[in-house]
Amino acid sequence: MQNILIKVLVNAVAIWVATAVIPGVEVSGDSTGRTIVTLLVVGAIFGVVNAIIKPVVKLFSFPFYILTLGLFAFVVNALMLELVAWLSDQLSISFTIDDFFWSAIGAAVVVTFVSMVLNLVLPDSD
Repeated sequence: MQNILIKVLVNAVAIWVATAVIPGVEVSGDSTGRTIVTLLVVGAIFGVVNAIIKPVVKLFSFPFYILTLGLFAFVVNALMLELVAWLSDQLSISFTIDDFFWSAIGAAVVVTFVSMVLNLVLPDSD
């Protein structure tokens, strides 16, 4: 359980950094507390999408991973972020991404690197 909470927190921090750095990616709330809760919910949705849908997408896009020497991972992460933005809209959660190419791919790069750094720093509780 603690491992899941750490992953949600890492996702939320990574998405928060992406909203701070990349124009066109926004998470909003009425207050700071609501914004934090929204980030945590978006982080949880992103974790579920990464656990369920991302492996299937990676399987079918494996040739593109080979052709691009792994850089296609940023496109897949951007697709997952777009899916999270769509799901958030359906659930009335205020997480938006303006456009795919600059905003979503830029956010995917930021989220990937921030998650990687935080996963190296934080202990693994397995």
